[in-house]
Amino acid sequence: VTITTRQLVSHLSGIRHYEKDITKVKEEKEKANRALKLTKSHQDKEQKAKEGKGTENTDCVKQKKEHDSETKSRNSKPGRNDKEFEQEEYYLKEKFESVIESLKIFKNDPLFFKPGDQFLYSTYGFTLLSAVVERASGQKFTDYMLKMFRDLDMLSTVLDDNEAMIYNRARCYIYNKKGRLVNAPYVDNSYKWAGGGFLSSVGDLLKFGNALLYSYQAGQFQNNNSKLLPGYLKPSTVAMMWTPVPKTEVSWDRDGKYAMTWAVVEKNQQCGCCRQQRHYASHTGGAVGASSVLLILPEELHPEAVGAWPVAPPRGVVVTIICNMQSVSLNSTALRIAREFDREKQAQ
Repeated sequence: VTITTRQLVSHLSGIRHYEKDITKVKEEKEKANRALKLTKSHQDKEQKAKEGKGTENTDCVKQKKEHDSETKSRNSKPGRNDKEFEQEEYYLKEKFESVIESLKIFKNDPLFFKPGDQFLYSTYGFTLLSAVVERASGQKFTDYMLKMFRDLDMLSTVLDDNEAMIYNRARCYIYNKKGRLVNAPYVDNSYKWAGGGFLSSVGDLLKFGNALLYSYQAGQFQNNNSKLLPGYLKPSTVAMMWTPVPKTEVSWDRDGKYAMTWAVVEKNQQCGCCRQQRHYASHTGGAVGASSVLLILPEELHPEAVGAWPVAPPRGVVVTIICNMQSVSLNSTALRIAREFDREKQAQ
């Protein structure tokens, strides 16, 4: 078979994740689909009941009720496997000298499906992607990424190297089987630099989010302000990265689809007075003893505003949360924060 880089960045390659048993993966997917159908059925019944009582599900409904309902819906998280951190490969202690060497973990394992046919989130797919970057750039993947972080002024973003002395490195925690807070076990993440091997700070992730947002919007301003510097990426590149890919899904956001390394929700409103979906991109992160999220909510730019100075990119809200605790759901919290800032800005 042929596996393309586009399939790798959208998790359509067929390469396994931590679970080696395809039967268990299918069972979890079936459970997720059933949970999603039950949730949607329950929501439809509630909607019909409200309509029968003459209750409007519109802007007249208090914002608190809307937020509570949305939070409940998002936090149910169909498709999330709470037992994922029981997989042995999360706790590897072997030191790998290169991303090419780390391919040996899965290179002889069968594909779970024909590339392009189905979606399966795969950390090892990203490991293979990092090997592609290494061969294409002619540099070690880690050197290539660290140079990029320096270009973006992300000076606190480094490899999660256990031996290195890293200023302000946080201690990570988990809950044990008795529900008590304990230190996270020792792991070596050199087997998955691209899929979960970097340490960063809130400030650096905000810089990263704003660099992407600037690149995304810069093309809309170029004709009106010749002094505007180009973005780190081409606007068309970011737009492509934030375009949902068919056959994908997102476990942490019911409204979203997976794009290229990002989960994306598209602007949508099915009927008048119905809930409006804003366009935003996000991604969560989960590691042994840590959780994170980065969410980018671009401002909806109007043609007359684009030509007005001092309006310039980036325009929107970037939210990031880093938590030194395992298995914490952060996406819905980040979205609520982004919407609060966006609502406040619109009210000004």
